[in-house]
Amino acid sequence: MIEFQQVHKTYRADGREIPALHATDLRIEEGEVFGLIGHSGAGKSTLLRLINRLEEPSGGRILVNDEDVTALDATGLRRFRQRVGMIFQHFNLLSSKTVADNIAMPLRLSGAWNRVSLDRRVAELLERVGLREQAHKYPAQLSGGQKQRVGIARALATGPDLLLCDEATSALDPQTTAQVLRLLAEINRELKLTIVLITHEMDVIRRVCDRVAVMDGGRIVEQGTVADVFLHPRHPTTQRFVLEDEQVDEHEQLADFAQVPGRILRLTFRGEATYAPLLGRVARETGVDYSILAGRIDRIKDTPYGQLTLSLVGGDLIAAVARLEAANVHIEVLR
Repeated sequence: MIEFQQVHKTYRADGREIPALHATDLRIEEGEVFGLIGHSGAGKSTLLRLINRLEEPSGGRILVNDEDVTALDATGLRRFRQRVGMIFQHFNLLSSKTVADNIAMPLRLSGAWNRVSLDRRVAELLERVGLREQAHKYPAQLSGGQKQRVGIARALATGPDLLLCDEATSALDPQTTAQVLRLLAEINRELKLTIVLITHEMDVIRRVCDRVAVMDGGRIVEQGTVADVFLHPRHPTTQRFVLEDEQVDEHEQLADFAQVPGRILRLTFRGEATYAPLLGRVARETGVDYSILAGRIDRIKDTPYGQLTLSLVGGDLIAAVARLEAANVHIEVLR
C-alpha cells in the first residue's frame, strides 16, 4: 500500500544541513499493522509524517496505492489527506469543543456531510470507541485514555484507508495503553485498515504489529516480521530494545551464570510448541539433566512464544540438541 523509493529528508539549521532521514526504501502492505521503533532522534517521526506530507521530502518518491504523493498539488493533497487518519501523542483536541464536536470536525471541514448523516456518523464512532456516554463532555473532563479514544474516533471519521499513529500510547499508563492497543487491533481486524505506528516501546510493537522496522540515526537498520525481529534480533539497536523490554542486563546475567555447570543454551519456542511437554521428553530419552535459569512465555500479537535459558549436564547432549531442533526449536549456544 505504501512504498518509499529512496526517500530522504534534510533540515537546515544555523547554515548547516542536518539529515533526519537518509535515502530509504520501504514497503508497507495493505491491511497490516506496521511498526516503526527507535530512540529519540532516530528519524521515525519524520518518516511517518512524510507519508501524508506533514513533512516535505527532500528527495525520492512516496507511493500510496500507486499514487505518487510527492507529486500532488495542494488540491490533490487535501483530497489525499481525507483518506488518511492521524492519531497524535498529546491528543490535539480542541478544548472549547465537546467530544462529539471534536469528532465531527473533519466531517464538517470536508463539506460533504449534511447534519443528519454527520450526527449518525459521530454516534457510530462514539459507539465504536466506547464513549457514547461522553458525547457532550469537554476534553478537560476526560481521562488520558478517553482523550486518546476521541482522537482515534476523529481519525476514523472520514473513513480513511490508512491510519498513522504518532506515539499514540506514550502519554498513557500501562493499563490504558493496553486498552488503546486492543482498540487499534480491533479496528485493524474489523475495518481492514492499514495502520502505521511509531513508538519507542518494544512491548507496543509486540502486542499489536505484524511487521516492524527498527530505526537508528535516520536509517532503517533491521526489519521483518515482529516474531523474527523480536525473538532473533541481529542489529545492536534491536538487541538493546529487546533487552530493555525484558529488563535484562545480558552481561550481568552471563556473569550470574559463571558458576553454573554444563552447557548453557537459549531455546526459543513458537506457536503450539510453546506449550508442548518437550523438555521432559527429551530429558528422558537422552539422559540429559536441565536447570531453567531464566525464561518467559508470552504472545506476539496472536502467536504464543517462549524463551528459556537452560543449563544442560550429563547424558547425550548432541542427541538432546538434535531432538530439540527436530521439534523446530531455535537454539542459541550462550556457553
